[in-house]
Amino acid sequence: MEQGYNPRTVEEVFRDFKGRRTGLIKALTTDVEDFFQQCDPEKENLCLYGFPSEQWEVNLPAEEVPPELPEPALGINFARDGMQEKDWLSLVAVHSDAWLLSVAFYFGARFGFDKADRKRLFNMINDVPTVFDVVTGSAKKQQKEKSLISNNSSNKSKSNSKPRTIESTQAKFSKPQPKDEEPNDDDDGLDEEDEDEHGETLCGACGENYASDEFWICCDICEKWFHGKCVKITPARAEHIKQYKCPSCSNKRARP
Repeated sequence: MEQGYNPRTVEEVFRDFKGRRTGLIKALTTDVEDFFQQCDPEKENLCLYGFPSEQWEVNLPAEEVPPELPEPALGINFARDGMQEKDWLSLVAVHSDAWLLSVAFYFGARFGFDKADRKRLFNMINDVPTVFDVVTGSAKKQQKEKSLISNNSSNKSKSNSKPRTIESTQAKFSKPQPKDEEPNDDDDGLDEEDEDEHGETLCGACGENYASDEFWICCDICEKWFHGKCVKITPARAEHIKQYKCPSCSNKRARP
């Protein structure tokens, strides 16, 4: 674990929480193949750590007693081959959410957060999807995604051989105005409508919300949406992909 890193304000603790959360989500989504391999059941008790730097690590628990920070769930590797992979990842995600909360409120207790500070910290944490929500998708999220997919499919009038991207279906809304023309108020209204339509979409990799100025792509297998930057897909590259598979779906099909 990190040495000497002590966030002291509500904002600093929340920033620490988001960094660790992002690292854990990477391990369980975009880096799931590497994570799966590292959790060898033949090894000793292993833990999944997330760091404020948005990185993750599978390692043995801290040796010092009591530890510097609360420890994640022990022995996640032992259950890897005894259950379905998606169920195992969901279990690790649940324990990861519990660990993130314990670390955040450990800092709160250590640095004397009062009732108002603790409430504000919880509300900030509660406003972002849990690791479990991102890894598995809640029923509400799935319903919203299906609705968004349906809406985008109806708007798509060209080739069906290209992956679904929010940028490609909304390109007419984001095209810059010529210098000699006045801005079109109707286009502004369409931008707002676009933001409202996709505002509840969550990235399957980082869990963040949709923003109209970012490129998004939909997996044709699990039908989850992703920031292009999170899965390393650019708009130009997407034009040449007939069927897009996210890292998780690609890894599932490659593994026997």
